[in-house]
Amino acid sequence: MKHHSRYALFLVGLLTVASVLINAAAPVTLNFDLFNPFTSRSVPVRYSYQGIPVINKIHDMAFHLGLDLQGGSSITFRANMKNIPQGQRDSALSSAKAVIEKRINFFGVSEPVVQTEKVNNDYRILVEIPGITDVNQAINLVGKTAKLTFWESGSPTSASQSAQTASQSAMQDLAAGIPVGVSAAVGPNPKETNLSGSDLKQAAVTFDTNTGKPQVQLTFTPGGAKKFADITSRNVGKVVAIALDQQVIEAPVVQQPIVGGNAVITGNFTTQQANNLAIQLNAGALPVSLSVLQQQAIGATLGKASLQASLIAGVLGFFVIIIFMIVLYGQLGIVASAALIIYSLFVLSLFRLIPVTLTLAGIAGFILSVGIAVDANILIFERMKEEIRRGRTRANAIDLGFSRAWPSIRDSNISSLITSAVLFYFGTGVIRGFAVTLALGIIVSMFSAIFVTRTFLRVFYKRG
Repeated sequence: MKHHSRYALFLVGLLTVASVLINAAAPVTLNFDLFNPFTSRSVPVRYSYQGIPVINKIHDMAFHLGLDLQGGSSITFRANMKNIPQGQRDSALSSAKAVIEKRINFFGVSEPVVQTEKVNNDYRILVEIPGITDVNQAINLVGKTAKLTFWESGSPTSASQSAQTASQSAMQDLAAGIPVGVSAAVGPNPKETNLSGSDLKQAAVTFDTNTGKPQVQLTFTPGGAKKFADITSRNVGKVVAIALDQQVIEAPVVQQPIVGGNAVITGNFTTQQANNLAIQLNAGALPVSLSVLQQQAIGATLGKASLQASLIAGVLGFFVIIIFMIVLYGQLGIVASAALIIYSLFVLSLFRLIPVTLTLAGIAGFILSVGIAVDANILIFERMKEEIRRGRTRANAIDLGFSRAWPSIRDSNISSLITSAVLFYFGTGVIRGFAVTLALGIIVSMFSAIFVTRTFLRVFYKRG
């Protein structure tokens, strides 16, 4: 048992040092190969081996502040409902809102504010994104329709019609509602295939092994793979044009039937452009086209003075809890206070690593989780005191106190986690931020109370 306690103490010390380094470090750029559970997606890749992601994401390890603490971008879009039936316009507006939220959340837990409004027959979507200072970048990511289509050659025409099409293909394509450049790529009378972005399973950024340039790899669903195989089989030696948002982005010649369900979009992409394209394709196409009515950079609603006042209040409350625990429990209170400090370092490190966007609601969730962590220690200590009054030795009292307090700690924390899950599933914006920070704090508090506090008691408190 003594050796196990030493190993546990070494692990706690190692994690504490790592947390201190993460929280004390200046913002740096690191490479991560982690699946982000809060966005339920594979983030853009930097490198790949045979299509398998190797390094997923590069992001800043600084704290990510919400719109109320650091400001951001505000964009108002107008939805073009010209081609949408009157009875389906409300549904189309709601679908566009859902797609926009999904695209923005690909950045992480960014807590965007996406609202819809209807003024007479004018349908609008208001988008507020924290931390994005480049409004044009936000517009390009959020507002594009990202409609992916595949085109093949249609029925042949006469030589004079072909010549006329070749000279006026761009204007004819626009007039016919065909993506610009399709006729020039595949010939006159182009035909849209039944393969579209809805058949797409995943889009990921990879790098060409020969040139090193970024490209977007498409993986189709089983149904989409069959459609793609049929299209390439009947167009061997011919051009199949790939269009995105009414513009041809690639027109490759099919060399042989492609039956694997994979395709690659190449072009003069920068890494950022390829990442944005993958995000748009993964999120899906907007059901309506959007035009920008208003755009502006907005400042923090609380300001630095309010933020500093909130932080000072939080720090004072933290020290009041420590003093209370030491006065009430003596040596046990010192152990609990040390565990509470380590708990705070762990949680703040997770906020940086995930990353979690902190708003006032998120900070409130973190402070609430601190109270839950203290409550767990109080339950354990009270059980220990009961066992000591019954004549148990100090070593037995520690083990029995933890084992008998654990069911109460477990049940109360599970009920709180269920509440957090409900808030996260049904809530939006800052409500989700509160749920995320509260859930993270509860999970870490269970680890802190059962593992960290227990280790400290076994190593230090038993020695008297």
